[in-house]
Amino acid sequence: MEDKNAELILKAPVHRAVITNIIPSIISMVMMMIYNLADTFFIGQTHDPLMVAAVSLTMPMFMLNVGFGNLFGVGGTSLISRTLGSGDNQKVKHISAFCFWSSVGLGVIFAVIVLYFVHPICRILGASDDTIGYTAQYLGILAIGYPFQITSSCFSNVFRADGKPRTAMTGTVCGNIINIILDPIMILVLGWGMAGAALATVIGNIFAFCFYVGNLLFRKTYLSMNPKNYRVGDEIATGVFAIGIPAFCNSLLASIASTCVNNVMASYGDLYVAGLGVAIKVDIIATQLVMGLGVGIQPLFGYCFGASAKKRFMEILRFSLILAFIVSVVMTIVCFTLAKPLVGAFLSDPEARSYGITFSRIYLASAPFMGIAFVMTNAIQGAGAAVPALVLSLSRQGLFFIPILLIMNAIFHSPIIVGAAQPTANILTCILSIILFIVTYKVYFKRMKPSQS
Repeated sequence: MEDKNAELILKAPVHRAVITNIIPSIISMVMMMIYNLADTFFIGQTHDPLMVAAVSLTMPMFMLNVGFGNLFGVGGTSLISRTLGSGDNQKVKHISAFCFWSSVGLGVIFAVIVLYFVHPICRILGASDDTIGYTAQYLGILAIGYPFQITSSCFSNVFRADGKPRTAMTGTVCGNIINIILDPIMILVLGWGMAGAALATVIGNIFAFCFYVGNLLFRKTYLSMNPKNYRVGDEIATGVFAIGIPAFCNSLLASIASTCVNNVMASYGDLYVAGLGVAIKVDIIATQLVMGLGVGIQPLFGYCFGASAKKRFMEILRFSLILAFIVSVVMTIVCFTLAKPLVGAFLSDPEARSYGITFSRIYLASAPFMGIAFVMTNAIQGAGAAVPALVLSLSRQGLFFIPILLIMNAIFHSPIIVGAAQPTANILTCILSIILFIVTYKVYFKRMKPSQS
């Protein structure tokens, strides 16, 4: 990390340090949100709710890909930030090369598996006889781009650790813009439907990947993709996985949870699947800003922890919590008020649209709590607190959501009541994140040098 970035993190006014780092991250998240919405929106213009349901059914696979990216991206960001804070710049090259080539290799393996088992996977995701054709077509094409998606997702995180949030943002934004431009052309103008939506996504991911590779090769950075710098030892793999595995588990469980809820809703009908899928999009609109805030401040936490700057760490945490809560409350009010037109932009079928509006307002009930949870989660990850991070990752979707979902479905047999399972799990996660940060503070902060605390 360049000296001016270290100066910003450790000595600039807290609000300046936080806002400077979160703005590129928030822009990236907003563009990712638009990218997530684009396929569903333009598919919705075909006025076929089964196509919308098919896109919703593939969301678990998107979450799984994000998880693979987080395995090396979030884990690598935490380790690189702490390593830069301690002054070991050479080791950063080994860490980043490990993250790059491991992401590429994992992406290739996963793509081959999905392509070979695409139809069984679609059935597991909850595809019915009416939606499996659309779902398999969409997923099969998306799989081709998995190596590019996973690696670019990884390095959109890692570049932030190197003090280059704008580079991280630009790659994500440009890739998403290309996807958004190509969506209406391929889906509506050329009439390629699901295949067009998937192909637009793949092209966008390839562009983002090429952008990050270009920056690694031709711009000044401590990061490296040189195979000669690839290292597994020297606590590199273990250091990345210590935080990366909990981050991956969070996405893996989100994928499993999404599969479970899709299957539950599919038992009531495909229109419920479509309605819930759009409601999740509306919830993403409400929470994406604070998610970007959380991602943006993690390198600050990591650098402060590595530099043993406890006071600075806590100042950043306090400011971020206040900001996240205010932003999440405002976005919740906006999305709750605009639920009807937002859902109507994706669904023209009256019944499916009605379900979408109801589910949206149920999901939005917990959005303000997630602002706090996102900040606490990234503070725990930034401190390298592997055990609390793992517990938190396992809890939201695994220990909380899935059991609550199955219990509610068994007792009430009502899709509307079942829709309250996720908000309930979110509130419990927020409470748990506060408890686990207290544990992190008492246990992991003892590793800081007393003179710097």
